[in-house]
Amino acid sequence: MSDHDAIKSLAPPLLWKAFVDLNRVPRPSKKEAAVSAFVASLGKALQLETLVDRLGNVLIRKPATPGYESHPVVVLQSHIDMVCQKNAGSDFDFDQQGIEMWLDGDWVKAKETTLGADNGIGVATMLSTLASSDMKHPPLECLFTIDEETGMTGAKELDATWLHGRVLLNLDTEQDNELTIGCAGGADVTANATYVPEPIPDNHVVMQLLVRGLTGGHSGMEIHLGRGNANKIMNRMLLGATCFGARLARLEGGSLRNAIPRESTAILAIPQDRADEFAIWLMKETMTIRLENSVTDPQLQITCTMADAASRMVMTNDCQKNLLAAVAGTLSGIHRMSPSIPGLVQTSNNLARVLVDQGKITVMCLARSSVDSERVELTSSLQAILGILGGEVTVAGEYPGWKPAPESQIVKTMSQTYLEMFGEEPHVAACHAGLECGIIGSKFPGMEMISFGPNILGAHSPDERVQVSSVQKFHRYYCEILARL
Repeated sequence: MSDHDAIKSLAPPLLWKAFVDLNRVPRPSKKEAAVSAFVASLGKALQLETLVDRLGNVLIRKPATPGYESHPVVVLQSHIDMVCQKNAGSDFDFDQQGIEMWLDGDWVKAKETTLGADNGIGVATMLSTLASSDMKHPPLECLFTIDEETGMTGAKELDATWLHGRVLLNLDTEQDNELTIGCAGGADVTANATYVPEPIPDNHVVMQLLVRGLTGGHSGMEIHLGRGNANKIMNRMLLGATCFGARLARLEGGSLRNAIPRESTAILAIPQDRADEFAIWLMKETMTIRLENSVTDPQLQITCTMADAASRMVMTNDCQKNLLAAVAGTLSGIHRMSPSIPGLVQTSNNLARVLVDQGKITVMCLARSSVDSERVELTSSLQAILGILGGEVTVAGEYPGWKPAPESQIVKTMSQTYLEMFGEEPHVAACHAGLECGIIGSKFPGMEMISFGPNILGAHSPDERVQVSSVQKFHRYYCEILARL
């Protein structure tokens, strides 16, 4: 039996079949045409009302099962894009290939890449509901949005006349004992600057400095875990290297704004007569940094090897000094914990990407906060520090937070149902990640919303995995909720 057949054989079979079929379709953020068409084709094949907007959002309406025709319409919502991360050295092409999955005991994992359980399990749950002939449910509006991971443009551009339901179940939470009733808002901060490269000075050796093996993860859900940021670690190494006359030729670290950076690569030139001294310092500094990160990032590696000097140009000393100062001063991690909700990160920043090459500098951040005014203050601070680079610093992609409504009827219903089914109270909380509920709620005032899902670990990293038994628990709960609404 193949890996995918083994996964399809799991219970509930309709859900796992939908997940396997979904993961055969490439679905990077902002490249969802194929997966949008895939979802729409399933709705049409079931002869259900299917709408597709100009962006690729899909809405499929399914009538109520017999006896539920008079019940209020319920909206089910998940996003069809996924975070695309892979291990160093992997030649996997997210634009062309489907995800290669395998079953490891109670967990479904991917080979060298993100799995796409975020939010593929939610999508698969909705698709299996549409295909089911025996599930009890009220009239349903199944909303599949695009580009949640890199801008939430699908939710932002959603037609405010599309939805008739006044209760929305978002299936994008990653702990099966949690009901999420609020989330942080966010904004993208991007610095772009230029410099005039100059030739590598004489009597320098060219080296490649590599930081890799960090744990990474979701820059909202896991920012509080204190995991190492490859961009900050690399910048620390480069600052130390300047004491030996190092000159930076190229730098690339991180990738997506919502993923904690796992890798960074720098090409630098070291004066030949200080190379041995630099090597001794590097060995000691590497040991220090690995020790500091041994709990959160036990696989961290820092290596330095000789590199090709052909056609290499370096930054001027002044530009290099400004770059390293700006990155050193840029917050990465928690800015403030919530003073009113114990354990909740209120405001944070992810220093997501740093790129220096051929006269161009780019620094990308994602600032989050459940308090809009605090997010604005943070983005202003980031603009000020990144202004050291001498270029333009822009704030874009802003989206609102989702204000908790703990007394809403949907929260009461789902909390009581969870208690009856599992013998314990669910954890009802807000989260620091960005969910589309805040944006959708602003378009449909008064809509009651809640988010829930199965256990998904390592989201936004190649360690992403989803727990089979938790999916089964989640699905039983989901079916019972639909039967009660």
